[in-house]
Amino acid sequence: MSKLISLIVSVYNEENGLKQFYETTKSIMDKFTADSAAEDKKYSYELCFVNDGSSDNSSRILTDIKEKDPEHVTLISFSRNFGHEAAMTAGLDYASGDYLIFMDADLQHPPALIPDIISRFEKGAEVISMVRTKNETAGGLKNLTSDLFYKLINEISETRLIPGASDFFAIDSNAAMVLRENYREKVRFLRGYVQNIGFNKDTIEYEAAARIAGHSHYSIKKLWKFSMDTIICFSNVPLKLGIYAGLVSGTLGILLIIYTLLTRNGAPSGYATIVIVLCFMFAVLFMLLGILGSYIAVLFREMQDRPIYIVKDVEKAAGGHINEKMCDSRRSAD
Repeated sequence: MSKLISLIVSVYNEENGLKQFYETTKSIMDKFTADSAAEDKKYSYELCFVNDGSSDNSSRILTDIKEKDPEHVTLISFSRNFGHEAAMTAGLDYASGDYLIFMDADLQHPPALIPDIISRFEKGAEVISMVRTKNETAGGLKNLTSDLFYKLINEISETRLIPGASDFFAIDSNAAMVLRENYREKVRFLRGYVQNIGFNKDTIEYEAAARIAGHSHYSIKKLWKFSMDTIICFSNVPLKLGIYAGLVSGTLGILLIIYTLLTRNGAPSGYATIVIVLCFMFAVLFMLLGILGSYIAVLFREMQDRPIYIVKDVEKAAGGHINEKMCDSRRSAD
């Protein structure tokens, strides 16, 4: 019996690079499946494109690709833009491959590494993290903030994330089932969940190639929000900052009392000193209120229990076998 490889590709306004991505990936997969058959290993594959509410010509291009290759292409279309995490989650829910590989459509995640990924699965790996060692299109600021983010999250969270691990990763069907059934938060960080679930892990290093077209859809504002949501989801340390701030303030207050009692000049005077102390303390107070409000906002989104995504249309690959029962249960659960 052949094993199905599901390639899950998130698409949002990628009109200039979609055809090249498809042709490159299909060429690699056709050669891989043919070579595997010659070695008495049976593999089939599906390219599961998730159209995340694209507003350019990506929808038309995906439709053309689907008509050209109905055997291998599955097309999932959202009712609107729900974001990259939602698109990957939809691919997770709808694909039922023995091996699931998540990647972007801009060829920064090299399809040439797919045979190596399958080889690692054959050797017993169940979760494979692709670790980016170099990114040609990212500036120095983005690389620096990325490094700082991983250092921070690893310091304050019990979950240890691999620095440089990207949205290019692979899981087998057992790990996929765990993610489908148990990791259904509305505020999501799928690459973090993948490193949190356990199983036999492996890593593959790669250099991100130059983007074939378009630009990154993550602005500084979006990256900041994404980072804050991730910290909130993986750590409760920020909630404890109020305790530490209270201890520091109390200690300073005690020292000030001792100083006042021991000096002959009485309480220290000075308008500027008083203003500075008050401004500092109020800044700390409002910062802590902001942190608390961020956690409440995440809780509010979870309590609303709105769907992670809404699917407008699904066109299955003729050679695939999407689990409709699983998809129906995800719609009702989400």
